[in-house]
Amino acid sequence: MTLDELMPQILELIFSYGPKLVGAILVLIVGFWIVKALSGGFKRLLDARDLDASLKPFMVSLVSMLLKVILVISVLTTMGIEMTSLIAVLGAAGLAVGMALSGTLQNFAGGVMILIFRPFKVGDYIDAQGYSGTVNAIQIFNTFLKTPDNKTIIIPNGGLSTSSMTNYSTEPKRRVDWTFGIGYGDDVDKAKSVIKGLADADERIHKDPEVFIAVSALADSSVNFAVKAWVNAEDYWGVHFDMNENIYKTFAKEGLNIPFPQMDVHVHKE
Repeated sequence: MTLDELMPQILELIFSYGPKLVGAILVLIVGFWIVKALSGGFKRLLDARDLDASLKPFMVSLVSMLLKVILVISVLTTMGIEMTSLIAVLGAAGLAVGMALSGTLQNFAGGVMILIFRPFKVGDYIDAQGYSGTVNAIQIFNTFLKTPDNKTIIIPNGGLSTSSMTNYSTEPKRRVDWTFGIGYGDDVDKAKSVIKGLADADERIHKDPEVFIAVSALADSSVNFAVKAWVNAEDYWGVHFDMNENIYKTFAKEGLNIPFPQMDVHVHKE
């Protein structure tokens, strides 16, 4: 068929479906704007209520996705597409897409399981999947961590919900462990007294249970002390670093040596 013969049919299609297509595009544009506004309103509603921060991003994302699906189905209906036929096609396509996106569906299920069983919540510091950071958001498919150096780590919920994970924020107290060494020949009792005095002087260290100090090993070049103290979880790193610095300064003043690796080189002349 020539172009002149096809032109009447093309014009007929344009006049028949053109207005519907333009209308559908306009409805989609306006609809997506309304969905965005409704999602924002829903988020503000959740913020105004005393709701767990872990649930908010997940619920907002879920509501937004559902509203978009309803919008698309409504637009297709207004264009005259039979929904029974569409549902049958979507059902067949859904099976194939579901198999292809099995990982995505697993992540969605993982997000639901995380919100149900609550192994962690927004604000907790966790170690999972080889990454450590503070939970910044729990969304439909992924959990966002913020590292101490301000990097964002995105972890899929599927693996996060089924693998081992360490939550450092569950308990209000944590134990700080150190290993301090002195040289052979130094006074062990004096070293223990110095460590005990530094621990007692730090008000962040709990007095009950008492700080544990004991000789843990007679190493190659040092006598090592195991020191264990309980602190509030938020004071963990501050106490850890301050004690290291105080031990270094005080041992030097008290004449206690901190051994370090050394190498002796002997030069033999012929």
